[in-house]
Amino acid sequence: MPALVLLGAQWGDEGKGKATDLLGGSVDYVVRYQGGNNAGHTVVVGDQKYALHLLPSGILSPDCTPVIGNGVVVDPSVLFSELSGLNERGVDTSKLLISGNAHIITPYNVTVDKVTERFLGKRKIGTTGRGIGPTYADKINRVGIRVQDLYDESILTQKVEAALDVKNQMLTKLYNRRAIATGQVVEELLGYADKLAPYVADTVLVLNQALDDDKVVLFEGGQGTLLDIDHGTYPFVTSSNPTAGGACTGAGVGPTKISRVIGILKAYTTRVGAGPFPTELFDEDGEALRRIGGERGVTTGRDRRCGWFDAVIARYATRVNGLTDFFLTKLDVLTGWEQIPVCVAYEIDGKRVEELPYSQSDFHHAKPVYETLPGWSEDITKAKSFSDLPKNAQAYVKALEEMSGAPISAIGVGPGRDETIEINSFL
Repeated sequence: MPALVLLGAQWGDEGKGKATDLLGGSVDYVVRYQGGNNAGHTVVVGDQKYALHLLPSGILSPDCTPVIGNGVVVDPSVLFSELSGLNERGVDTSKLLISGNAHIITPYNVTVDKVTERFLGKRKIGTTGRGIGPTYADKINRVGIRVQDLYDESILTQKVEAALDVKNQMLTKLYNRRAIATGQVVEELLGYADKLAPYVADTVLVLNQALDDDKVVLFEGGQGTLLDIDHGTYPFVTSSNPTAGGACTGAGVGPTKISRVIGILKAYTTRVGAGPFPTELFDEDGEALRRIGGERGVTTGRDRRCGWFDAVIARYATRVNGLTDFFLTKLDVLTGWEQIPVCVAYEIDGKRVEELPYSQSDFHHAKPVYETLPGWSEDITKAKSFSDLPKNAQAYVKALEEMSGAPISAIGVGPGRDETIEINSFL
C-alpha cells in the first residue's frame, strides 16, 4: 500500500514537477489533490520542456494514470487548452481521470476574483486572478458548481441562479459592473459536458481500490506549505491546503494509507506575490539567483522574489507535514558563490527565535540570523552520486539536512529529468 505525498516545503515553485515526473515512471497513479490552474510545474524531458498548470505531472509518463481529485478546482477552458497542447506534442492524455466532485471555476468566479483584487488597491494579496479563491469560497458557502452538476441541467441552472443572486448584487451595486446572465453561464458550462464525460470518474473509489491492490499512488500538491490556507503566511496564501493533510481530504484517502511524505526544497528560497519573506534579497545576489535560476512563475509569468535558504521555514514544513524526506532542487544555481549565507534563526524585537512565530506581526518583523557556509565553483550538473559533488557542496547539503529535520534523499543538479542524484529511494 505505498502511497506517497509530494509537496512544496517553502512558498511553492520548488521544483515539484521535476520530482513528480522523476517518480512518475515508477508509480501507477499521480494525483493532484488541491489548487487549480494557479499552480505551475515545469518538466524537462530530454530537450523538451513542458509547462503544466492544472494537469498532474504524471501525465507525461505513459504508464501512469493521472488523476484530478475532488479537492481541485477546475477551469474547463484551461483544462482543454492544456490537453490540446499536449496532444499536439504527441503526449497521450486519454488516461486522465477527473473527480465528479471537483468544483468548476465558472466565468463569474474569474470576474469576481479580478474586480475584488483591484478594489483592494495597496492591500491586495497577490491573487493570480484566475477565480481560484472565489470558487473555493462558493464551495464552502455551498453554492459551488461541481463537475457532476454539468450532467443535470436543472440542478446546474438552480445552482448558477443561487450563486449569481448575491454576486450580481455585488458586481452592480459595489463595483459598478454589469450583471451576469444565468443562461449565458449555464450554456457555456453545458458546452463542456460531453468533452469532460470520458474523463469523469469516482476517483475516491478508484484510488482506494488501487491502494488495496498494492498499486503505487503519488499525491502531488500545488503551491507550497507556506501558502496553505491554515498553516501558511495568512492572508498571503492560497485558498486550499497544499500541506500533507490536504492529500487525504482532497483525494478521499485515509491518513493510515500514507506511507511517505516528501517535501521539495529549493537550495535557496523564492516566493511569488505579496507577503512577508525574511531572507528576501534586494541586491545583486538576489538578481543573480533570479537570472541563473530562471525564476519566473510558470503560471503567473511574474518574476519570483529571491532570497537565501531559510532553515526555520524548512523545520516548520517538516513539523506540519510530518515529512519523512526532502528532495533538494536547484543546487546547481548556487555554483559560483564563494560564501553562501543560510538563515538559521530570526531576530524579533531583539530576541533570537529558532522556530516560525505563530504571530503574523512577529513574522512580518522577523530579521534573518545567518550562518555562512563555503561555496564551490565546480560544475555539478554532471554529478551522478553524492560523492561526485564538490566537498563544499556536500557540506552545504549535509548542513541543510541537519537544520531542516528530515533526510535529504534526492538532489536536483540541473533542470533535466536525468540531472538528479538519488541518495535514498522513495519507493
